[in-house]
Amino acid sequence: MKKIIGLVGTNSDHSTNRMLLQFIQKHFSNQAQIEVVEIKDLPLFNKPENKQLPVSVQELAKKIEDADGVIISTPEYDHSVPASLINALNWLSYGIFPFVDKPVMTTGASYGTLGSSRAQMHLRQILDAPELKARVMPSSEFLLSHSLQAFNEDAGLIDFEQIEKLEGLFEDFQIFMDITNQLKSAHAINKKEAESFSWENL
Repeated sequence: MKKIIGLVGTNSDHSTNRMLLQFIQKHFSNQAQIEVVEIKDLPLFNKPENKQLPVSVQELAKKIEDADGVIISTPEYDHSVPASLINALNWLSYGIFPFVDKPVMTTGASYGTLGSSRAQMHLRQILDAPELKARVMPSSEFLLSHSLQAFNEDAGLIDFEQIEKLEGLFEDFQIFMDITNQLKSAHAINKKEAESFSWENL
């Protein structure tokens, strides 16, 4: 059974993105071992010169490193991902590189109609950065709109079509993880390039 990290892309205490990941965790419990992980306790990124990372960052990086894949669920603030998610990714690409060649699936929930579509587009750009180099599953974003009304009292998704789409995407993600985890020939070089990359030398 595959190990997947479900990364809550917000520091909000009450988030429908957290609810979405918890639904995914429960709904696919017979297909994968999914751990929902928070970023809200990470300190503000301050680029420590000695690259001594907080214990919470090291622990999160280890979970991602050990996982077969990562599902990131992000809300949308001002057409972008939340500052807290950017903060987490800044830490996870500073002296440590757990996302290099890591299979990633993006999801998102929002109160409005668009379901974090622009935030997910921005997230893909971030994950393609030289220090992250994640492998994001193409054409696969899951957009949960009007998320305050999307769940029932048992925290389950109400719309059967949404569940059906999510099931299809999750099945594709299982295949994507299998394929991606076989593409390891350049992994050592990719990681070395991420470690040695510097914007100052461009």
